[in-house]
Amino acid sequence: QVQFVESGGGLVQPGGSLRLSCLVSGNIFSIGTMGWYRQAPGKQRELVASISSTSRTNYADSVKGRFTISRDNAKNTVYLQMNSLKPEDTAVYYCNAPGVGSRTVFGSWGQGTRVAVSS
Repeated sequence: QVQFVESGGGLVQPGGSLRLSCLVSGNIFSIGTMGWYRQAPGKQRELVASISSTSRTNYADSVKGRFTISRDNAKNTVYLQMNSLKPEDTAVYYCNAPGVGSRTVFGSWGQGTRVAVSS
């Protein structure tokens, strides 16, 4: 079973930046499209960014122009560079592989990494 280990979260002031990393136990080139999700308190988990095996990217409107997803297939790692952070970006961030509709390819999730944006 593929496992995900997310890291890089923390407390940051509005307007600040963070870079998240997700180390995947499997071969992400074989997996294909990878994505970053987040779950804010009291809300459902949502997909915020995805990147295909050919590095085509997609972003939720709420993060477009501020977040950048990238991948290093040799390191089996997916990154999320987050700039101009806002309080509404506060959430636990996870990675997984997007499936059909709102589903993910893998049913298991990592522990996530917590991002808090506050002054």
